[in-house]
Amino acid sequence: MKKSVLAAMLAAAMTVGTVPATVFAEEAAKPYEGVTLTMWIGNTEYNAGTQAVMAKATEELGMEFSIEINPGGTEGDNIIKTRCASGDLPDISNYNSGSLLTALNPKEHFLDITDEAMTQKFDETFLSCVSQEDRVYGAPFTTTQGGAVVYWKPDYEELGLEVPTTWEQFVSNCQALKDAGKTPIYLSCGDTWTTQLVFLGDNYNVLAKNPSFAEDFTAGTAKFASDEGGLASWNKYADLVDFYNADASAAKYDDGLEAMATGQATHWFMLTQVIPLMIAAHPEAEENIGVFAIPGDDPENCGLTVWEPNAWYISKDSANKEAALAFLDFYFQEENLDLYVETIGANGPSCIKGYTLPESVAPAIRVDMQAYFDAGKTAPALEFITPVKGSTCEQITTSAALGQIDGATAAQMYDDDCKKSAVQQGLGWE
Repeated sequence: MKKSVLAAMLAAAMTVGTVPATVFAEEAAKPYEGVTLTMWIGNTEYNAGTQAVMAKATEELGMEFSIEINPGGTEGDNIIKTRCASGDLPDISNYNSGSLLTALNPKEHFLDITDEAMTQKFDETFLSCVSQEDRVYGAPFTTTQGGAVVYWKPDYEELGLEVPTTWEQFVSNCQALKDAGKTPIYLSCGDTWTTQLVFLGDNYNVLAKNPSFAEDFTAGTAKFASDEGGLASWNKYADLVDFYNADASAAKYDDGLEAMATGQATHWFMLTQVIPLMIAAHPEAEENIGVFAIPGDDPENCGLTVWEPNAWYISKDSANKEAALAFLDFYFQEENLDLYVETIGANGPSCIKGYTLPESVAPAIRVDMQAYFDAGKTAPALEFITPVKGSTCEQITTSAALGQIDGATAAQMYDDDCKKSAVQQGLGWE
């Protein structure tokens, strides 16, 4: 009896020994087989690039994904606040970085990833937008974008102009372009939100003059009308009124895309999300489109205002923390960053230190914008570092852009508008 049992055991061992090694390798390569990660993500964010990385994670790590779409806007904000309060968060949420995150009290609801190895890859500007009390809660979803000057390089080459590093140089370039019969600046007041970029994209310069401006503004102790750098942002509109396209008051965002991609205008104050769109419509324009930061008055400190991407957040109460962390670690491997960007494109440089965008990305982003990141000359847009924003900003910027009000009046109007927001939030403005 004992001999037959022993023989059976030996036979079983020999049978196992004949299983190809590839079977064990396949099993080892899928440590999260059977795990389903629940994910809350917006339609825009649940794009072909995200889906490609998720499919690869399923193939290599084994986890599956159950997707719930965030409706976005105020509705989405209210949903995630409710789910935080009820303890009903998914394993991973894709949500805003910056001031909207702060409103969720992240240390109470999201996993602290400060000491995770992947967190060491994130640049300081992004980290400042997903941290609370020096602890990190978010990981960057995609690339950044800038509020900058998109420009038509052939006009600069034709007139021998240099990329300006001061506002005075920029205005001088515009005058030279006008004298040469060109349209120096495209303005699209038909979509009033676009007129905000001169002001919003100038935040690097505001902070360069007063590094504590955002904190002081939130507290109500600094105002645009009385701060030197803040007022300078609004005064810039008056310097531009003579340089616009003839149909500036009616032109739309889509008109700007076409005009800039075909060299009908030289400059456009815009979010750099427009660059892939322009190139998609006019591939031949890729080498002709450039980007530079809105300049201030210090040529040695010319930097870019950055709109940080949404972030991934892991629920503090998730039963699948290990799998969620493994997915994010996988997401930030270089080959998977490449997979995302080559699938969906990029609106700006990555938040990942040392990561080089693939050659498929336009030089305006991969070279021009990247230079500011490499030099450490970036700062987040104001909306990422203060919860206070006036509800009529685009109406005020449109009036200023058209020369209907001066900079001082616009700044005071904006301060007054922001006071309503601050009071509603209980920030104690007087």
